[in-house]
Formats: sequence, C-alpha cells, structure tokens
Amino acid sequence: MIIQTPPAAETRLITYGVIGCGMMGQEHLRNIALLPGTAIGAIFEPDAGMRQEAAALAPGAAFCDSLDDLLAQPGLDCLLIASPNFRHVEQLQSIAAARPLPVLVEKPLFTDPADLAALERFAATYPAPVWVAMEYRYMPPVAHLLAQAQEATGGIRMLSIREHRFPFLEKVGDWNRFNRYTGGTFVEKCCHFFDLMRLAIGADPVRVMAMGGQAVNHLDERYQGQTPDILDHGYVAVEFANGTRAMLELCMFAEGARWQEEISAVGPAGKIEAFVPGPTRFWPEDLGEPPVAQVIVSPRDPKGPRMLEIPVDPALLEAGDHNGSTFYQHQRFLEVVRGQRAAPDVTVQDGIWAVRMGLAAQTSIKEGRVVDLSL
Repeated sequence: MIIQTPPAAETRLITYGVIGCGMMGQEHLRNIALLPGTAIGAIFEPDAGMRQEAAALAPGAAFCDSLDDLLAQPGLDCLLIASPNFRHVEQLQSIAAARPLPVLVEKPLFTDPADLAALERFAATYPAPVWVAMEYRYMPPVAHLLAQAQEATGGIRMLSIREHRFPFLEKVGDWNRFNRYTGGTFVEKCCHFFDLMRLAIGADPVRVMAMGGQAVNHLDERYQGQTPDILDHGYVAVEFANGTRAMLELCMFAEGARWQEEISAVGPAGKIEAFVPGPTRFWPEDLGEPPVAQVIVSPRDPKGPRMLEIPVDPALLEAGDHNGSTFYQHQRFLEVVRGQRAAPDVTVQDGIWAVRMGLAAQTSIKEGRVVDLSL
C-alpha cells in the first residue's frame, strides 16, 4: 500500500494554519486529509467562492479575515502558504514577526529580484523550518529517476526536461495572466524544473540562455483592458559549474500529448528516462484508462532498454494534479514538524536558486543574451 500510516506513538495531532485556498491550496487540503494525526485548524482565504470550497474540504477549520487573525489562532503547529506568488515574501515576513512556526510555502518563493536581499535575511534569522514546495521532486517516476540516475548514467553529463501541457488555468482575480504577479512563466511554471536540474546534477548554474514567446494562449483575453503577457512556450539551456549541461523545453498548448513530462539524463554508462502523464481528470474517458508513468533505463553496453511502469495509488491521483507528489511531500514535511526528520528537503536557498534560474531565463528571452549567474 502506498499510503503508509506512521506508528501510533507518532500520531500526535498536528494542526495546520492555511494561507490561501484556491486551486493549489485545495489540493493541499485533500492531501493533508490523507495523513493520520492531522487537522486544519484555521484558514485565511479572502475569496468567498474559494472559502466555500475550502470549508467543504476542511469543515472543522476556523475561517479568518486576515493573516494576523490566523496567526492569533491558538493550537497551530505549522503553516502552509498557498497564496498568489507575489504575496509569499510579505507573508513570510509577517509570520517571522508574529509567530515563527514551521512553514511549507508554495513555489515560486519570490517573483521580484528586489526581494532577494530580504529573503536572504529571512533565511538567516528564521528560527523554525521552512520547506519550499517543489512537488515535482516527489512524483514517483521522477523520484525513481533521481534515485537511479547516478548508476544508470555513470554520472549525468546531459539532462533534458520536456513539458508539453495545457495552458494556465483560471485563478482568482486572473493574477496568473500577468508577469508582474507571477514572475513570468519560466518562474511560475518552470522553477520546478530548474530545481530538478540542480538536484539531479548536484551543482549550481553558471549560465542561462533562453528563447521563447507568446504564440497561442490568452491573446484574445482582456482584463481591465490589458492583454495577458505570460509566455506559452520556449527553450532554456543551462550550463552548470561542473560542466554538465541541461535543457528545458516548454509548450503550454500541447495538452493532446500522452505524456506531460519527459525527462532524460545521459552519461558515459547510459541513459535513464521518466515519462509522466498529466492530471487524470483531463484524460478523456473515451480513450480508456489513463497512461501509467514509466521509467526506461538504456545502458550502452550491453545495449538493451528496460522499461518499468510506476503506478500511483488512485487515491493520490484523485487528491491532486501532480501524480501523487503532493501527498509524499506533505508526508515528509509532517516528519519535519514532528521532529522525525532533521531538516526540510527543499530549503529557502533551493527556492531562491530555482527562481533565480527562472528570472535569468525571462531576462534572456527579453534581452536576447546569455545571463551569467556565476557573479
């Protein structure tokens, strides 16, 4: 069984305060509900429609009118931030000043380069664990690739990630249609992939070169008379300090594809690939059962690709759009809160690097130049 229950002695009730319960916040609520010994104690969600949906998922939660009200609620053990991207830094600062509990904060950690110094100060002084939500690390096929990559490749020399997916979904206030709120597509969407690159390669990036644009999506939409400016496709090439090179290919008008993510790592010994389907709720019923994720290992000698299917518990697929990864991430974060795990897997510095890479890609596309991150 994939969903593992911890020993009874470790099921002390852990109560969450939740900041933001839109689409992603509700996915978090559904996955927290699968973990024994947890409860949602308080929620701050300013949108009436989202509050109503969140109340159905967490009927025992108190609903607060402000972040300050939530932080004043008794009995909270940890906090989850799933608010719009551009709110994360100010909310982390408010939490630090009022009630520094363990925090799981959604990606991207920040959107504005001007906030970097404040985040560095926050990371140096915050007294409790902070985990940056990078769900893609915990997708079972991706986790399998990461675990086997060194042996399968003999040391990664080239890494490529392709995401062919659906356009940005509608969110409250349409904030995700504009770069000024999201940080740009290669921050909002792709910080996951830049995080995977650093994790798999084990080094920091030194140069980023990108090209991309807005070819198809959202061009006929208007919000307060403004046309969305988020990009919908592009390529990003990254060189790392150890000489390894990586590439990202993004297309957000390719939801007809069988696989949403395809990851390939290659080295002197061979290649390992992961193939990940998109959300099951988007798979047409007339096509039968949704595809099952795969990992393929292709050694150079003796030649002979080996394919392994990586099934995911249907309950986890039903609970979210990220191939079960949100549950596994919460499982590990809960261990940090309980003191069973020493530190977060994904640190503030990891979150900063992922955004820096995304911002570098955005800059490279806008200015037509290579961006040096080694300075």
